[in-house]
Amino acid sequence: MSELVLPNDTNTLGNLMGGRLMHLMDIAAAIASQKHCNCPVVTASVDNLSFTNPIKLGNLLTIEAKLTRSFNTSMEIYLKVSGEDMYTQYKYMSNEAYMTFVALDHNGRPRKVPEIIPETELEIEMYNGALRRRQVRLILGGKMKPEDADELRSLFIKD
Repeated sequence: MSELVLPNDTNTLGNLMGGRLMHLMDIAAAIASQKHCNCPVVTASVDNLSFTNPIKLGNLLTIEAKLTRSFNTSMEIYLKVSGEDMYTQYKYMSNEAYMTFVALDHNGRPRKVPEIIPETELEIEMYNGALRRRQVRLILGGKMKPEDADELRSLFIKD
């Protein structure tokens, strides 16, 4: 997804406003997850959204959204945001984030989503990491006890 950063999108420093970027990231992630499950989705969580480089007025904003893993009713989406000064053709990284979306049935209740099968080395790495990130989200959200996080425990404790 690409957009030109216009004056109405910027703050007084001429940078894309963070809230506007989050809005666009939410749209890109929703599109990616809806294409995967062919049904309506809702945002469940946003992980570690930090801003590395601002995207300036007049620059091109590009958001790449890719599903990393699907669980029962939820999907994790990786977002990579970059900017580009089109006159100099200078491209730069702005930020990265993970978002979680839940698929909904026609009654607005969570529904099962199709499995994702990773193929490349990078896809396999991101797929495996998604389970650890999910367990961290569940612990922080109070939906899982730390001692039940098998994937995380294996990183720190040798059985």
